[in-house]
Amino acid sequence: MYKKTKFFDLNYYKFLGSWAWILHRLTGLALIFYLSLHVWVISTLAGDNGQFNEIMKFLGSPLFKYLEIGLWFVILFHAFNGIRVVIVDFFKGSLYHKSLFWILMIIAFVLWVWGSYIMVTHIIG
Repeated sequence: MYKKTKFFDLNYYKFLGSWAWILHRLTGLALIFYLSLHVWVISTLAGDNGQFNEIMKFLGSPLFKYLEIGLWFVILFHAFNGIRVVIVDFFKGSLYHKSLFWILMIIAFVLWVWGSYIMVTHIIG
């Protein structure tokens, strides 16, 4: 009769497109979290300047500066995978979506290394 299905089918997740979709959603959530935090920090300007300065001092610590390198990765992955999604959806890119994914990720990785180098030199220097 009916085939019993698993709730979580791991066979589906062995495809590149599945992982790209999952990571795109996770990076989107991370960006929403970051933007919410950013709006909250900026909103403290309307109140006490001392509170804003304390928050900025805390967020200016080396830990948060290195976390910005991770944010840079999240932004690049989400942006370049978004470009891939647009190409696949609107320009018959499904015929070559795997190679398109790797080409765009290599470009994103090169930009991430370049941007991270600039960020680290500003943190150290």
